[in-house]
Amino acid sequence: MPASGELAPPAPRRPESVLVVVFAATGEALLLKRRQPFGFWQSVTGSLLEGESHAEAAARELREETGFGDEGELAFTGRRRAFVIDPRWRHRYPDGVTVNTEYEWQFRLPHMREPVINPREHIESRWLPIDEAIELVWSWTNREALRELKASL
Repeated sequence: MPASGELAPPAPRRPESVLVVVFAATGEALLLKRRQPFGFWQSVTGSLLEGESHAEAAARELREETGFGDEGELAFTGRRRAFVIDPRWRHRYPDGVTVNTEYEWQFRLPHMREPVINPREHIESRWLPIDEAIELVWSWTNREALRELKASL
């Protein structure tokens, strides 16, 4: 139990997350630049909260990270990928957990619009042609999701 005035450590994360690729009907993808632990580019991402479905998590993370909601179409692609959790983040998960399952979602906007980013999580946003976004993102799962999007447009 933390001493009076101290914050309790956060509960361990579920080893399940969402990746939401935000794109415009004209073919550009939105990327966000992380603040911590280092500045890398990514689509919208986030862990599922206790008792939350991946559909609920996708809508919540989209709203929290971009301010977007009803102005576009959020759809599950049916794809999920398992990846080894980066050692820099393993302390956030229960002991012994090394693999995360990520559910892939897409959010289609009729046209590009500026997101309202959360400055605690991201320092910049950028709309890019999909090929440039593929080259810029940090994670292999994000590259795969962008490649799948490109193939479907």
